[in-house]
Formats: sequence, C-alpha cells, structure tokens
Amino acid sequence: MEIKKEQNGNALTLKIVGRLDAGSAPELSKELTTSLNNVTDLTFDLAELKYIASAGLRVLLVAQKRMNKQGSMKLINVSEAVMEVLEMTGFASLMTIA
Repeated sequence: MEIKKEQNGNALTLKIVGRLDAGSAPELSKELTTSLNNVTDLTFDLAELKYIASAGLRVLLVAQKRMNKQGSMKLINVSEAVMEVLEMTGFASLMTIA
C-alpha cells in the first residue's frame, strides 16, 4: 500500500493505493495518528484502492469517529469492488461517500 498525502490548510486528502489489509492497515493508522491534528476536513481518495479487508475497515471507522468530533470525513472515487465491501459490511451507511 502507498499513501499519497495532500494538505491544504485544515483539509487533508489521503490517496490510498493498492491493498488495505492486515499488513498495511497499521501504516495507515499511524499516518492518521500523526496527521489529523488541526484537520477539519478529511478525504480518502480510493480511486486506486484495489482491496480492503476488515483491518482496513477498522482504520476507516476509527478515523470516522475521530473526525465526527473535529470535523468531517468523506470517501471519494470508491471503486465498485471496494463499494461492494462497504455495502456488505454496513459501512456505506456510516460514511459519507461522494
């Protein structure tokens, strides 16, 4: 997995490339821990995310809970395969998907 980070003031966009699974989820979790201070608008660009596992979903849920307290979070460019996982797990109803 690769994380491409773009910050513009209080807005942060993280483009996730590859697979978000048990092996890569800790890397994203660590990135969020260090990057979300003073962020009020978090966007995950999932255009190049090929696969998401339960460990990746957990990281998104933790990020959503944190952003509920300090601003907003959305997922953009969600592929059909990833959207299917989000819908099957009920995450699609918990998150803003544009």
